[in-house]
Amino acid sequence: MTSTPTRPKPTTDDWGIDASWLDALDEEHTVAEETIATMRQVIGHPPADLLETAPIVARPGDALEVAEAEVTCEDGETRHVAGNLPEDFPLGYHRLRTPDGRDRRLIVSPGRCWLPEGWRGWGWAVQLYATRGRGSWGIGDLADLRAVRELAQQQGAGFVLVNPLHAVAPTPEQEASPYLPASRRFRNPIYLRVADVPGAEGVDLEDDAGRALSDAELIDRNAIWAHKRRVLRRIFDTGTDESAFRDWWWHQGQPLMDWASWCAIADVHGPDWHSWPAELRDPRGSGVADFVARAETQVAFHAWLQWVVDLQLRAATEGITVIQDLPIGVAGGGADAWAWQDVLADGVSVGAPPDAFNTLGQDWGSPPLVPWRLQAADYEPFIQSIRATMAGAGGLRVDHVMGLFRLWWVPSDGSAADGAYVRYPDEDLLDIVALESHRAQAIVVGEDLGTVEDGVREAMAEHGILSYKLLWFEDDDPAQWPAEAMAAITTHDLPTVAGLWTGSDLAEQRAHGLGSDEDLERGRASLLEHLAGVPADASPAEAVEAAYRSLATAPSTLLSATLDDALTEERRPNMPGANDRPNWCLPLPVPVEELAAHPGVQGVAAVLAEGLRPAVRKESAEGGKGKRAKK
Repeated sequence: MTSTPTRPKPTTDDWGIDASWLDALDEEHTVAEETIATMRQVIGHPPADLLETAPIVARPGDALEVAEAEVTCEDGETRHVAGNLPEDFPLGYHRLRTPDGRDRRLIVSPGRCWLPEGWRGWGWAVQLYATRGRGSWGIGDLADLRAVRELAQQQGAGFVLVNPLHAVAPTPEQEASPYLPASRRFRNPIYLRVADVPGAEGVDLEDDAGRALSDAELIDRNAIWAHKRRVLRRIFDTGTDESAFRDWWWHQGQPLMDWASWCAIADVHGPDWHSWPAELRDPRGSGVADFVARAETQVAFHAWLQWVVDLQLRAATEGITVIQDLPIGVAGGGADAWAWQDVLADGVSVGAPPDAFNTLGQDWGSPPLVPWRLQAADYEPFIQSIRATMAGAGGLRVDHVMGLFRLWWVPSDGSAADGAYVRYPDEDLLDIVALESHRAQAIVVGEDLGTVEDGVREAMAEHGILSYKLLWFEDDDPAQWPAEAMAAITTHDLPTVAGLWTGSDLAEQRAHGLGSDEDLERGRASLLEHLAGVPADASPAEAVEAAYRSLATAPSTLLSATLDDALTEERRPNMPGANDRPNWCLPLPVPVEELAAHPGVQGVAAVLAEGLRPAVRKESAEGGKGKRAKK
């Protein structure tokens, strides 16, 4: 394997904007002057004293930016530091005060994410909404996640990877995409198993009507949420013992109060805070305080929903690592954007430049964080999002991890091709991820697919963030892939093995006009090269088994299989660009109760378990260091 020469980074101005960018073919493109002018206006000028007031992110033993200071640690202890942080300095979030009276946050990180030494595992990648059971109300829920977790444990799997479970607006029109949440700090109550909610035994659950929702060919989130919300409100209104809930709510502090308040206002004025009455657009204004006082019960209901979700999620993930997915951003009209509107950029959104898979580029619709404003906010929006997504599960997958280094900003009055890259304080953000990972004892995977600039993967490796390797994308044999990675065949945005093998995915791309016949045929042919050893007359199930036998040779820390592949599902969960397709609404063809007996599920599990077995035997001989460390 030949090495690729290091490419020089583009010139970056004082606003953090790159003047040019390289595409996947290493062709350089110059950013238009109008785009740069727009970006500069959106970013604005940071305060002159930002470097003296922004948080210091360091590791024990590091030299500090200040000669001496008094540090008030999280536990209340006061320590004097001079020059360097002591090697035994406690990790965490502290306050530092210099002799001239400046006060700033001191974040002390271990520098590397938590990962049990020598541990390897295989696991299932699950689109939870699609994984319905006989007790589900139209959508896979947290009881179904518990069933998948129990299946994984019985099969000897080490983890489950699940789609983002973050909250959307509680309004009648439900957002389908898990990657455009209203908040990255709270979770979607549509995933609740209503019968398991405390107090459910005392009300009419309308269970038959709920189960009938699963008879639909597609997942109808609007109908599902309308039914669930009605019954959940009935349970809440019974006024059962609230002491545990009230205690939990008190410990969640202002973030939960903001979320519940936003939901209550959205119930009245819609899911986009920009369209609300002016007095409700400021989360700290008197108008919001007055509204909350009048809508106390409604606010409490939305807080209660989060408590119940927390209870069920912890029960669903007990005893195994559940890797939760962190989207790159949030809806511009949502709760996080409302609470942190002074930190987010206005008039631009996050996306990706044109590439081989999307010749027009992509606009993902989320407003980006302004780098200097994020620093001025003590990195709190980022910290809270990382922490909340890791909570109670033991793993984190960072969608588009390259966004910790730079993000493609798209002007609202232009196309995705009219954007530019804006730089972020990547070393600080990576160290914060490492600190939160250490505290939660959570494995971290970075989704580093697509165009990745030089230095990103090296920085990930330095910080203990696992890379992401896909059979569809890699030229090397899986046996040559790195150990510090999650290895998989495909993702939710790419063809399933069966869809590729039969040609049905190609036919669907054609039907949605996603490219010329020549381009689409060329794309399919390039992916089929990874199944070159499979006989042409093989069945989809045989192609799936062959693909996973190849994957099982990878020495990677994590080996991931999708339930879609195991069930020979031909439709991928999401087809980018096909806006008239029911993306994120396709249920699996087999109920969760029948997964254990399904030959495809059994076969894929056996193949991946066998791939890990030699390593497990070696680790057992050395004292069992391959076992997952207890939390």
